[in-house]
Amino acid sequence: MKRAATGALLGLAIGDAMGFPTEFNDMAQIAAKCGPWRTMPLPVASGRAYVTDDTQMTLALGEGLVEALAAGSLTAERMEPPVRTRFVEWSRSPENNRALGMTCLQACEALSHDGVWQAASQVSSKGCGANMRVAPVGLIPGLDDRRRSGAAQLQSALTHGHPTALAASDLTAYAIWLLAEGADPAELLSALRDHALRSRTVYRADWLGDLAEYAHDPDRESFIARGWNECLAVLDRLETALAAADPEADPCLATGEGWIAEEAFATGLYCFLMLPEEPQAVVRRAAYSSGDSDSIAALAGAFAGAYHGADAWPGEWARDIEYRDRLLALGAAWDE
Repeated sequence: MKRAATGALLGLAIGDAMGFPTEFNDMAQIAAKCGPWRTMPLPVASGRAYVTDDTQMTLALGEGLVEALAAGSLTAERMEPPVRTRFVEWSRSPENNRALGMTCLQACEALSHDGVWQAASQVSSKGCGANMRVAPVGLIPGLDDRRRSGAAQLQSALTHGHPTALAASDLTAYAIWLLAEGADPAELLSALRDHALRSRTVYRADWLGDLAEYAHDPDRESFIARGWNECLAVLDRLETALAAADPEADPCLATGEGWIAEEAFATGLYCFLMLPEEPQAVVRRAAYSSGDSDSIAALAGAFAGAYHGADAWPGEWARDIEYRDRLLALGAAWDE
């Protein structure tokens, strides 16, 4: 049993920890700090490999989903209250001190007050803070495409309501699910493009409510199509990059620095698809990058872990990662 959920969650946290010290560094600074990329170590201090808000929010989402699923099949009405509560708890935690994003903080502050969640959503932000945490949605057993898509978009919309953030989160969760199910990496890009085209004008009102009315598009279809159009464009860029892939070059030069949702998705996936049979090299290459290194490597690690399972990661890496017990408990709940 490959334990795809455990592999994906550990991979996300490992990539996050590996990219934590390299974020905001250029390639020369990373080389001076870490040496060659293929031997880049997992940074450990006082017996722990520390992660960022990427892993913290992934756990908040995953544990909120477990609570929602305990009440029955996943719906927006069951999902929103526990996930909202955990996001707010994360925002107020003393451990929330890891180069966190302002969009998440602003949205969580608004979510902490009474009122509809749509009013708290930051509809102008497509930062990567939504899709870096969405992996748990792709790991829930038994979800159909409609509910997986809706849940991925809703968890994004609680903080990042820009349509590209919604679409990129949806694509990320779909990729995680495909890889956990054993999809051939060589066929992944085509499957993702098909999903984007099918979804392009589908506004999931049963999950998003009236979110689109908080933006300035002429109608709901135009709102959601704007996000999928940007994701389709980055899939084109990813396809071009893979045709001339160079594992020795900074991946951000190929598909973007990852500060925005569609680029974080594309660059994390680029690192995985360049080296699909080398999961440890995937997270090293992603972390050894000039952009949003922790989020890119977290996504790359989730892709590699979903595909290869828990055995992808060295025992000492899994042993030393921060929040190990919570990651393993969440993975075990869905691997069983």
